[in-house]
Amino acid sequence: MKYFIIAGEPSGDLHGSKLMQGIASNDSNAQFRFCGGDKMVEIGGKEGLVKHYKEMSFFGFMQVLRNLKTIFSQIDECKESIEEFAPDVIILIDYPSFNMRIAKWAKSKGIKVYYYIAPKVWAWKEWRVKGIKKYVDRLYTIFPFETEYFRSKGIEPIFCGNPLVDDIAQMRSKLTSREDFITANGLDSRPIVALLAGSRISEIRENLPNMVAISERFSQYQFVVTAVPWIDKSLYDGYIAGSNVKYICNQTQQTLANAEAAIVTSGTATLETALMGIPEMVMYHIPKLYEVLRPYVLKIPFVSLVNINLGREAVREIVCDKINIDQVSEELRSILKGGNKREKMLADFDQLKALIGDNGASNRFANDIVNSLKK
Repeated sequence: MKYFIIAGEPSGDLHGSKLMQGIASNDSNAQFRFCGGDKMVEIGGKEGLVKHYKEMSFFGFMQVLRNLKTIFSQIDECKESIEEFAPDVIILIDYPSFNMRIAKWAKSKGIKVYYYIAPKVWAWKEWRVKGIKKYVDRLYTIFPFETEYFRSKGIEPIFCGNPLVDDIAQMRSKLTSREDFITANGLDSRPIVALLAGSRISEIRENLPNMVAISERFSQYQFVVTAVPWIDKSLYDGYIAGSNVKYICNQTQQTLANAEAAIVTSGTATLETALMGIPEMVMYHIPKLYEVLRPYVLKIPFVSLVNINLGREAVREIVCDKINIDQVSEELRSILKGGNKREKMLADFDQLKALIGDNGASNRFANDIVNSLKK
């Protein structure tokens, strides 16, 4: 069968590649065409790539506004490729602003639409639920709490676990010793605190300066910023120059595996850190206007996926305009070894792991997709 898959972000590329791998193992005649990235290319080949996510990623109102012409051109290009390929199904991965437009168009053409990794409508832009109900034939969720949410909206989603668990398991199978990791990255023997400053330029600009300021309070630890490969090193250097913060690129999970604790921005990284069993705190600088509007825009009380899934604040969230360095430093001390919150947090993470599910999620999702199409 033919599968057209659309992922517009790095995380979508990762999850898309694992899903493609699972589909190929369940459908020996699978053909792929896709918008995605290098990881999806590894499975589907360069000839299957329609558009790389690096050309598609626009974040924030102003950036989207400035690039509207490009975005609509990419949507048209995607539609043309779909019509030429004539797939049995279109699989959309998150990225709702783009993908919901494709879903509406595909439905008008009589093409099956499956949504893998549902848009986070439970957090914001709940009006998209109507579009999902109208244009999506099969909805896949990766968080257990989403099942009841979508069911309450008249949609019966399918939950098979979370593919991030597979990614972590794969990394652990290749993990080198702590000594090798330290030597390879020019670190010393002090305990590591990982700094996950975000995956976008704006997030790094807002969060890394505060993280560097915190590092100055803990001389007995070495702080490591986990850089992402699609952002130039010079941006990080502009904030960590003259400090003791070390730079490591494209080794987030490996750094976390060797860390004693982490300071994390919001997003998938909070869940990733918890599933790896690393105590963390969430720190995210937002403009004053966002802080004021947050209760009216955000439909949930938390920003961390750890807290959202557990339904309580297991991880401290400091999300505001004026970050209090003393407050954050005290919170960090509480989750380091000997801290009064560390053991309780680790117990909460065990409960979270039980909720999220075991390895093999990507293949379970893929198996359901293939079998549903065969029916």
